[in-house]
Amino acid sequence: MDVGLKRELEEKVRSGERLTREDGIALYESDDLAWLGGLAHEVRTRKNGDVVHFNVNRHLNMTNVCTASCAYCSFQRKPGEKDAYTMRIEEAVKLAKEMESENLTELHIVNGLHPNLPWRYYPRSLRELKAALPHVSLKAFTATEIHHFETISGLSASEILDELIDAGLESLTGGGAEIFDWEVRQHIVDHRTHWEDWSRIHRLAHEKGLKTPCTMLYGHIEEPRHRVDHVLRLRELQDETGGFQVFIPLRYQHDFVDMKDGKIRNRLQARTQMATGAEALKTFAVSRLLFDNVPHVKVFWVMHGVQTAQLALQHGADDMDGSVVEYKITHDADNYGTPNKLTREDLLELIRDAGFRPVERNTRYEIIREYEGPDAGRRDEPQPMRV
Repeated sequence: MDVGLKRELEEKVRSGERLTREDGIALYESDDLAWLGGLAHEVRTRKNGDVVHFNVNRHLNMTNVCTASCAYCSFQRKPGEKDAYTMRIEEAVKLAKEMESENLTELHIVNGLHPNLPWRYYPRSLRELKAALPHVSLKAFTATEIHHFETISGLSASEILDELIDAGLESLTGGGAEIFDWEVRQHIVDHRTHWEDWSRIHRLAHEKGLKTPCTMLYGHIEEPRHRVDHVLRLRELQDETGGFQVFIPLRYQHDFVDMKDGKIRNRLQARTQMATGAEALKTFAVSRLLFDNVPHVKVFWVMHGVQTAQLALQHGADDMDGSVVEYKITHDADNYGTPNKLTREDLLELIRDAGFRPVERNTRYEIIREYEGPDAGRRDEPQPMRV
């Protein structure tokens, strides 16, 4: 990138002028990651100061049985397969209660698109989970699942959302987005929820007062222009509704080991390589610069590793997600090396070590507790290596 274009983009960013599609593609073409990260860091600091948000959450996947066979997915199973499972609601509640310690504030629920479970299973599960965990926010279901519920129930998405909200739903999850551009999407997605329905369902959720996350799965067969297109579609919807709280770039994962049943379900990996750490940081930076109307950008440490997650906080991200404990959708896939769990103390240490001030939030990004920032003396004096 020549000096003149750099200066032009800097002036746009610092004056608050909205970046264009062409600007986004030019940013991805830059090989000056330090400059790009610094510019994104200016924006994240303007929006969020020295704060890094986190929450104490757990993930619950009540079934991995799914009618779809998306090319990137190692989580799904077909009925009758060795590792296929479906929890009774009582089992899900029991498991959730076991997760309740450590002042849990959020339960994140995503499932496969089960061909036989009745619609009533889903609102009933929320109602019983909420009764068992009244102080825990239920962040549940992708837009793809809501679209599936329309099919199995005969109800509209509006009616479905009304019933789920009445049962305790506080937010949808951001999944099912992958990459919206059909040039890519037709090769990676095996369900029928595409941009038109994904955006319709989130628009409805926003109209009903829900705040939701949005995501992008990157680092597979897409090109930078597809990432830019994806973010700009979301930015336009955010202009309309204002309902997105956070944008979450999700790094596509390879299967590094054979599955328990000897199958490799990820059909993309033979022709792809995972995004490098540098590409991940560039994606966070460009996303932060383009997505000017969403307040937060989250780095999901499970998919990036804790060190890349810390670096992402210097490249536009201001949220490190939560304590998680078990994230089957990724951990079933990759044996990538990220831990199953980070405690509250682990997160505080990681955030401070990256030079930021930790702030614990809830699902609605309301502040639960602010913590002290990093110890300045620790950086000024040599420290003994921790063994």
